[in-house]
Amino acid sequence: MARLLVMYRKPEDAAAFDRHYAGIHIGLAAKMPGLRSYEISDGPIATPGGESDYHLVAILRFDGMEALKAALGSPEGQAAVEDLGRFATGGADIFMFDDRPAQG
Repeated sequence: MARLLVMYRKPEDAAAFDRHYAGIHIGLAAKMPGLRSYEISDGPIATPGGESDYHLVAILRFDGMEALKAALGSPEGQAAVEDLGRFATGGADIFMFDDRPAQG
């Protein structure tokens, strides 16, 4: 499996961010081909030391890195990427990685 982790920094207007994210962005991102699951954070993003600079975290899962890259390159993926500029005024940190079960 591969994951796309998007960490949205606190926006200028949190209410406007939330409206756009729920009303438009989720629908765009959910249409990406090969998407297996899509989770978002609920409530404040904290660190062990307290508050963070992040407003929301999204985790999207794909079968592998090739599927993830193909999804981002698709028209649906490009629409989701282009939409970031419309609501993510604080910016976003985006990470892509393969995952595996941890061995102890």
